[in-house]
Amino acid sequence: MSSTAESAPSSAAVAPQPGAPAPGVHPDLSAVPRIDFLLLALAVGGVALSAPLISAIAAPAVAIAFWRNCIATGVLAPIALLRHRGELRAMTKRTVRLSLAAGAFLALHFAMWLPSLRLTSVATSTALCTATPLWTTLYLRLRGHRPPRVVWVGIGLAFAGVVLLTGFDLTMSSRAVLGDLLALGAGMAASGYFLLGSEVRRTVSTTAYTFVCYATTGLLLLVACLLSGQTLTGYSPTAWGQIALLTASAQFLGHSLSNRVVRTLGPSFVSTAILLETPGAALIAAVWLGQLPPVAVYPAVAMILAGLLLIIRAGQRS
Repeated sequence: MSSTAESAPSSAAVAPQPGAPAPGVHPDLSAVPRIDFLLLALAVGGVALSAPLISAIAAPAVAIAFWRNCIATGVLAPIALLRHRGELRAMTKRTVRLSLAAGAFLALHFAMWLPSLRLTSVATSTALCTATPLWTTLYLRLRGHRPPRVVWVGIGLAFAGVVLLTGFDLTMSSRAVLGDLLALGAGMAASGYFLLGSEVRRTVSTTAYTFVCYATTGLLLLVACLLSGQTLTGYSPTAWGQIALLTASAQFLGHSLSNRVVRTLGPSFVSTAILLETPGAALIAAVWLGQLPPVAVYPAVAMILAGLLLIIRAGQRS
């Protein structure tokens, strides 16, 4: 989540926020302070930077995910344990179980998405992983929710883009196809993370929830690193600096600021803006890493983003 898994408030899964517009009610954007639009731009920039950064870090992919969550948990720990100690103790068994499950889904997301960036292009991996609203909508349909007809148009368009993108990679190499499949799986895992987290945040603050969730994610990723033999130390100072930058830009800047502005801009507007992560990441990868995807990739990515846009906008209106 890509960083999207941590920062994009899915209109289908986001919980009500204090002071946020009610579901289905579009906020008056002309009355929103300009600073909120700037904060949203910083959030999008933060998540867009993560994929190119991960590709550039000279360290094992899952180990990067572990340290990212470990650092985030360490920063949150004093705040959660001092200011939210009572709330943590008051969490019901159900909310604890849901938080632990959300952390497991987030660990699965990271364990698939970060390796995918080493197998396929940043643009392709990010586009496929960003398809979280697609899987969320399909899951809710299985649970009895009936989305508007335009949502099915969006689903069809996004699926067509996915088929086109993976079909093109199939002609390139099996390595790229494996990266595509991992990115798709990461998006599915992020959908589970969103749905479980939105349920917990109905009664639990973001700080208390993310502390339990990130700690769970970090622990599971540590086990994965130990079982797979991935090196956790001995990186260069540059690599450590990049991991710290990754944590700050995606885990805190993207996550915190998007949750801050969703209260005034609304989940639909923020979710739509977060879709800019894909072209933003592709642009950064092209300029910084010299990674230019083939021309055939762009129409497929555009189809995926257009389909997701229809899903998000129609889902919010419904």
